[in-house]
Amino acid sequence: MRDFSVTIIGSSAALPLKNRNLTAQVVNHAGRLFLVDCGEGTQIQMIKLKIKSMRINHIFISHLHGDHFYGLIGLISTFHLLGRKEDLHLYAPEQLESIISLQLEISLTRLNYRIIYHSTNPDIVETIYDDDKLVVTTIPMMHRIPTTGFLFTEKPYPRHINMEAAERLNVPYTSFVALKSGEDYLSEDGTLIPNSLLTIEPFPQRSYAFCSDTVYNEVYADLISGCNLLYHEATFMSDMAEIARLKMHSTSAQAALVAVKSRAGKLLIGHFSARYDNLLPLLEEARRIFPETYLAEEGVTYSV
Repeated sequence: MRDFSVTIIGSSAALPLKNRNLTAQVVNHAGRLFLVDCGEGTQIQMIKLKIKSMRINHIFISHLHGDHFYGLIGLISTFHLLGRKEDLHLYAPEQLESIISLQLEISLTRLNYRIIYHSTNPDIVETIYDDDKLVVTTIPMMHRIPTTGFLFTEKPYPRHINMEAAERLNVPYTSFVALKSGEDYLSEDGTLIPNSLLTIEPFPQRSYAFCSDTVYNEVYADLISGCNLLYHEATFMSDMAEIARLKMHSTSAQAALVAVKSRAGKLLIGHFSARYDNLLPLLEEARRIFPETYLAEEGVTYSV
């Protein structure tokens, strides 16, 4: 089974704290690293965690509030100073291109590498990344400015060859590719051997949903249905539900409700308000609704 995990770089909302940094995560799929959001201090955290940032070729920015992207220009500049040559793909609201371009222009920086911008549309679900093993689609969020979440979904694994059965029935190796894709086998004497007799069920697909800043709503629960791991913002506790609504954020209880309605495997809550020194009450509130809830702890890697 391929590696599929999420490392929390930062989990604080709005303000960095001594022990909590601003939102950023690194998704590792099959050894490839994807950065999701890039709050201030992200590259310092990656150095501390020994994450090889130069391996990151794709960065996803949920929205243009500073606590989600103010670390980006610093990371881009570091890539340049380290002699990066590979293209860097940025998936973000369309205004990000002019923001980055202005910063580079004013500093008279001409990058050694290309930045390729992919504008996201916060109003629709769209595929923004697609390769032979992974697909990333957007999740429309409801926040004060255009915001998207991201759903990382594995492509189906090929079926496994039942070597004992294949050898017993004299199936040649040249037929294995077709068998792995689900085809039946036609023997030399014209006998059709069902695929189910020659292969074993593949590993199940897994998915990770990153639900960034959003007021509670149930619209996107169906879009992430059955995800193995759900990250959902939980800025406040329920006693501040009205403030959460006005600021277009969610409570820990509401994050847990989304996990229930989407039938998620596990829930990570994060984006904690700086008012909370102790995060256990947020965790306890969510666990009363969805027991498989965990705090998004910085420096910790969670398997999908």
